[in-house]
Amino acid sequence: MINKKDKIFLAGHNGLVGRAIFKKLNEKGYKNIVTIPRSSLDLIDQKKVFNFIKKKKPKVVIIAAAKVGGIAANNEFKAEFIYKNLSIQTNLIHSSHINGVQNLLMLGSSCVYPKKSSQPIKEEFLLSGYLEKTNEPYAIAKIAGIKMCESYNFQYKRNYKCLMPCNTFGPNDNYNLKTSHFLPALIRRIYEAKKNNKKSIKLWGTGKAKREVIYVDDIAEACIFFMNKKTNHSLINIGTEEEKTIKEYALFIAKKLKYNFKIKFENNKIMDGTPRKILNCKIAKSYGWNRKISFEDGIDMTIQNFINNYPKKYKKN
Repeated sequence: MINKKDKIFLAGHNGLVGRAIFKKLNEKGYKNIVTIPRSSLDLIDQKKVFNFIKKKKPKVVIIAAAKVGGIAANNEFKAEFIYKNLSIQTNLIHSSHINGVQNLLMLGSSCVYPKKSSQPIKEEFLLSGYLEKTNEPYAIAKIAGIKMCESYNFQYKRNYKCLMPCNTFGPNDNYNLKTSHFLPALIRRIYEAKKNNKKSIKLWGTGKAKREVIYVDDIAEACIFFMNKKTNHSLINIGTEEEKTIKEYALFIAKKLKYNFKIKFENNKIMDGTPRKILNCKIAKSYGWNRKISFEDGIDMTIQNFINNYPKKYKKN
């Protein structure tokens, strides 16, 4: 159990998940939270990361920092995705170990599992098949982080854990259409189509790919829950065990926005990515964790946040 006064270094506190973790830590009484902006500490710089960890001496390190993006960004910037994510994880994990940090938690993604994995996806399916090509570099980087944590646990008896969430969404997400994940992209595309009185909308892919999503506050809760657990597993899935097709998500969002439109898809199977990925969360549940926020409640809060911020934050990008 982590004491409320223990120092916790949260890397990536300005991101979607990082913000939610920071907020939840404060709400639960953890006041000794260390954060630092990217402009002051480049997590790709090994020496600077080592010196920072050495100076701060945290009891816990939470890695919510990563180079992330949707299918288009992953497919276009493969070199940046593998280099930056490998560097960030390696520097933080090894610097934590060298400086005696016993407790570390790394966030990953369900894309680490094979493209044609059996469903629902169990943790044991890792490395059992080929990855989805469009996000292979990102997935390989995250797999390296998982195996690094496993290795340090085995050799040095560390308490390093990796949580693998399904697609995460929530307030203050990335709505840039070139780099965002599918759900914020759908929210923006449909909102703007309604705003411009369009009668139809054309979306990537076929609309048939299935996805599982989870509200960001549930991920934050999971991080704090497992931060305080001594587990026999270093890899743990975090999800809702519910799924919809991309087309169903589009229609659901349109209904929330009270927008009637004709939906068209490009029928480009490459832009579907993995055809289906729903997580088996039995291990997480065996420790007592369960998600709390329904998709409908989460999407209501997310859409309202987007609308409130649209004119000043999203209109021009």
